[in-house]
Amino acid sequence: MRRFFLFLLALVVLAFPAVAQAKHPFTFEDMMKLKRVGEPAVSPDGKWVIFSVVDVDLEANTKTPHIWIVPTAGGQEREIIADQDGDRPRWAPDGKRFAFLSTKQRGSQVWIADFNGSSGTVTGVWMLTWITTEAAGELWSPDGKNIIFTSDVYPECAGTPAEEEACNEKKLDETNKSKVKAQIFDRLLYRHWNAYKEGKRSHIFAAVAPTETPITKAIGLDQARPRDLTPGDYDSPVFSLGGQDNYAFSPDGQEICYTSNHDKNEAASTNNDLWIVPVREGGVAKNITADNPASDSTPLYSPDGRYIAYRAQQRPGYESDRFRLMLYDRKTGEKKNLTEDFDGWVGSFTWLSHSGPEYHLLFVSESQGDATIYEVYTNAGATPKCVLVTKIGDPTPVCVPPFPNEPEKLGERRWGMGHLTYYADKYGLRLTRKAGGYDDDLAITPDGKRVLFTEMSIYAPTEIYSREIDATDDETHPAGTQITHINDEVLSQIDMSADWHVGASHFGNVGSFLFKGAHGDDIQGFLVKPPNFDAAKKYPVKFLIHGGPQGAWGDDWSYRWNPELFAANGYVVIMINFHGSTGYGQKFIDAINGDWGGAPFEDLMKGLDYAEKTYPFIDKNRECALGASYGGYMANWILGHSDRFKCIVSHDGMFNTFSAWGTTEELWFNNWEFQGTPYTNHDMYNKWSPRNSAKNFKTPTLVIHGQRDYRLDVSEGFQLFTTLQTMGVPSKMLYFPDEGHWVLKPQNSQLWYKTVNEWVDQWTK
Repeated sequence: MRRFFLFLLALVVLAFPAVAQAKHPFTFEDMMKLKRVGEPAVSPDGKWVIFSVVDVDLEANTKTPHIWIVPTAGGQEREIIADQDGDRPRWAPDGKRFAFLSTKQRGSQVWIADFNGSSGTVTGVWMLTWITTEAAGELWSPDGKNIIFTSDVYPECAGTPAEEEACNEKKLDETNKSKVKAQIFDRLLYRHWNAYKEGKRSHIFAAVAPTETPITKAIGLDQARPRDLTPGDYDSPVFSLGGQDNYAFSPDGQEICYTSNHDKNEAASTNNDLWIVPVREGGVAKNITADNPASDSTPLYSPDGRYIAYRAQQRPGYESDRFRLMLYDRKTGEKKNLTEDFDGWVGSFTWLSHSGPEYHLLFVSESQGDATIYEVYTNAGATPKCVLVTKIGDPTPVCVPPFPNEPEKLGERRWGMGHLTYYADKYGLRLTRKAGGYDDDLAITPDGKRVLFTEMSIYAPTEIYSREIDATDDETHPAGTQITHINDEVLSQIDMSADWHVGASHFGNVGSFLFKGAHGDDIQGFLVKPPNFDAAKKYPVKFLIHGGPQGAWGDDWSYRWNPELFAANGYVVIMINFHGSTGYGQKFIDAINGDWGGAPFEDLMKGLDYAEKTYPFIDKNRECALGASYGGYMANWILGHSDRFKCIVSHDGMFNTFSAWGTTEELWFNNWEFQGTPYTNHDMYNKWSPRNSAKNFKTPTLVIHGQRDYRLDVSEGFQLFTTLQTMGVPSKMLYFPDEGHWVLKPQNSQLWYKTVNEWVDQWTK
C-alpha cells in the first residue's frame, strides 16, 4: 500500500510541478540569475532575430554578453556563440554574416560571424578590427561595402590610417608606462559621468567590409586599416548613455549622418547638430541643422533615401525639453516637425514604410507609468492639416490638430487587459492608461508587416516581442507575441507582488492611484505589496524617490532600484511621480525648473498622506525614505524639512548646490534647473540648498556615494556625512571607490542592497 501511495504521489508531482516547487520571495541572488536581453536585429530574409544576452556571475563579479538567436516566427531561442563574449550583433545586407563586438583579443574589437541561414548556425568567427584604441558601436553599410564603428582617439593624431594608428598606439603606450599620472586641462568637460576623457575624442571609422576570411588576404593590410571619417577636436558622435545610435548610413551606403557638438564650451551646451559626410576618402562634413541652437540627434535615413528622420529639441541648454520627431528633406533642405501636436517625448523610432507621398514611422513614447509604440503618418509631399498619431494596432487613428480649448474626451476603448482613453487638447493626443509595460528597441521585418521590440514590466526584465503592424488587439487575441522566454524558469519560482493594477478602472485602488498634489494637479502614485500579503496586518513602508528629476516610476524593470525586491522582505513600496516627472506632458516636466524643493516635495508628502489614509495596512509610524541622484537630493531636502520618517537613505544626492555646480561636468543641467550660475542667480542656489536646513537634521541617515561619480561629485556625500556626524545624528556611509553614479558591479550591488535593507530594517522593524 505504501509503495502504491508513493507511486500516486510521483504522478501528482509530475503532473503538477508548480505544486511541488513552492514559490519564494524575490531575492538578490534570484535577480543575479536573470539574463539581460538586448535589442533585436532581424535578418535580411526575415527568418531570424539575433540579440545579445548578458550573463551575470556573482561569484566571479562579472557580466558577460553572448549572442543568441530565435526564429522570427517564434520557437526555441539558443546561444550561437558560446566560446567567447559577444555583444551588439548587426547583420550584413546579404544575411550571410553578422558583425559583433568582443573583447577576446586586444580589448573591444569588431568581429565577424559567418552564418548559415538554413540552420541558423554560426560556421566561423574571426576578428575584423585590431585598432589600438578599441572599437564600439559597429554598423554594416546597406550596400555591404563598409562597416563603421566608433573609437576614442587622440585628435592630434592625423595622416594616413597607418600614421594615425601608429600615433595613437605611441601615445597610449607612453601614458600607460609613465610613472606620472597627472593630466593638464585647458577646457571644460574634461571628465564625463564616470571617466576622465584624457585628451581623447570619439570618432567614427570606416573599415572595408569582408568578402573573404580574413579580409587582409583579399585586400592587404594597409587597405584593411580603418579610416577616420570624423577627424578633428570634437566628439563625433556625442556621448550617449545608451538608446538609439547617434549615426546612420544612407541607403546607398555612400554617406553617413552623425551627431556632434562644435560649441566652444561643450559643458554648458546642448547644441548637438547633425552632420553629413561622404564615406569616400577626403569627404567634407556638412552641418544640416545649424539653424537650431538646441539638440538634434539620432538620425535615421528613410528607406528610399529622400529624408532623414531625427529627434530635436527647441530650447538651448535644456536637456529635458520635449523631443520632437523631425524630417529633413535631402533634396530641398526643408525640415518638418511630425509631432508638434503630440505632447509626449519621442523615444526610439524607426521607419516603417513609404508608399508614394505617404511615409509611416513608429516611435516609442512614455505615458503615465509605461511606454508604448505609436505610429505617425505624414504626407511628405505637402504640409498635412494634422498628424495622424495612433497606438499601433488601434483600428481608428486619431487626427490630432492643435486644439485651442479645454480637453475634450474623445472616447474610450478596450486595449488588452487595460483601457485607453483619448483626450485631445492644445498639446495633442494624450493617453490616460493602457495595459502596462515598457516597450523599446524597434526593428521592422523586411516585408514591413511586423515590428520586433523589447518589453519589460515591474514583474519581469526585458524579453523580445513581435506583433503584426496592422493587427488589432482584443481581450482574448492579442496581436503581440512574446518570442523569447529567457527568464521564464527563474521567474516561475518567484512570488512577485500580485497587486499591480494599470487599467483606468483601477485608479484609486492598490497599484496605481491618483491624488491632488501641488497646484491642484492630479499626481500619480504607485504601490507594491509584499509577497504573502495579509490585509489585516500593518506593514512598514519604503518610500522610493526617483532621480532625474525628469524621470518616472512605472511598470518597468530595474536592477538598481527594484520595487519588487524592496517589497520582498515584508514592505509596502510607495512611489510618487511628482511635478517634473516624465510621461505627463511637457508643462508638468517644466514645473520643477527653479522649484526643486517646492512642488515636488509637496507632491511627495501629499502622496504619502493619501496612501496612509487610503490603505489601512500601511503603518505610518514605520516609514523610510530612499532616493538616488535627484532622489538623493530630495532625501537630503526631506532630512531638513520633515521628521515623519524613521530613516533616510541618500544615494549620490546633491547636498550643497554651490559646490555641486563647481564640481559637476554637465554645467548645462545646473544652469537650467537653477536658472543661472551661482554668480548670476545666487538666491536661487541658496534657496534650494539642503545644507541650509542642516540645523533641523534628526533622522537617522545612510549616505551612499561613488568616487567616480562626476555628475554629483563624491564630495557631496562626504559633506552630508560630515554634517550628520558632527551634529550627532545616527548615520553611516557606504563608499564605493570603484563606482560612478550607478552601482554596476555585481558584488558591489549585492553589498548595496544588503546595506540599504539592513539600515531600513534597523529603524523600521
